[in-house]
Amino acid sequence: MAVRLDLMISLDGYATTTDQTPEKPFGEDWPRLTSAYVATKTFREHVLKDTSGEGTTGIDDDFAKAYFANVGAEIMGAGKFGLHDHPNDPDWRGWWGDEPPFQCPVFVLTHKERPDLEMASGTTFHFRNISIEDALDQAMAAANGKDVRVGGGPSLARAYLKAGLVDQLHVFVAPILLGRGICLWDDLRGLEAGYTVKSETAESGTIHITFQR
Repeated sequence: MAVRLDLMISLDGYATTTDQTPEKPFGEDWPRLTSAYVATKTFREHVLKDTSGEGTTGIDDDFAKAYFANVGAEIMGAGKFGLHDHPNDPDWRGWWGDEPPFQCPVFVLTHKERPDLEMASGTTFHFRNISIEDALDQAMAAANGKDVRVGGGPSLARAYLKAGLVDQLHVFVAPILLGRGICLWDDLRGLEAGYTVKSETAESGTIHITFQR
């Protein structure tokens, strides 16, 4: 069992911009940041339910396959689930439709707890107002020996990294500049110590950097 974290960032380290709106909840630049990942055959199959066989293969797709493999539970922040935009909507069920791609228990860290939300494909959202350490304990218990993925957003990712709780970090570095937003690396000077760091450049120009204990 490992605690894993995968995140997409720009060349200047930003994982999200600051221009989110209800119409574009992830900001104007989100399509640019995620384009190589969204184009992969694996993403199209797992998230878009596209069985046509279309989509890119190669290094980006290899990492996309690894992203979905052997995950027994996920932890995410309230913003990723959409609670910042829908804080008082009891019927809000997330961004992913009736069959979210997680296929495992998902622990959503929020200041306002909600009843558990059971959905298709084995995904159940558990809304918890607890510490990141307690959330990890619950996720590990639910994972049945598989890995626990810290799914973001970037503030939650940085909190787990700063606490030294991540065994494996994979960063998709998109070949774009954002210039503002939430930077993954803030307050993480020297993070590379204690990890074996490798990098690989995909056909798309995306740089995949892995930090492995």
